[in-house]
Amino acid sequence: MSATVEMNKCTACGECVSACPLEAIVVGSEHNNKAFVDAGTCSECGACVDVCPASAIEL
Repeated sequence: MSATVEMNKCTACGECVSACPLEAIVVGSEHNNKAFVDAGTCSECGACVDVCPASAIEL
């Protein structure tokens, strides 16, 4: 199971994108300007969870 983003909490700040060592997270218009985690790439390391100021990401 990969990290998941709670869309109603995500502020699209990009902190998770910078923190992800595998580049498994993107923020962009194709995802309603919210963070999106590629489940196939995510290693469940939790780096994104730790840096999200909105607590929008869970493992």
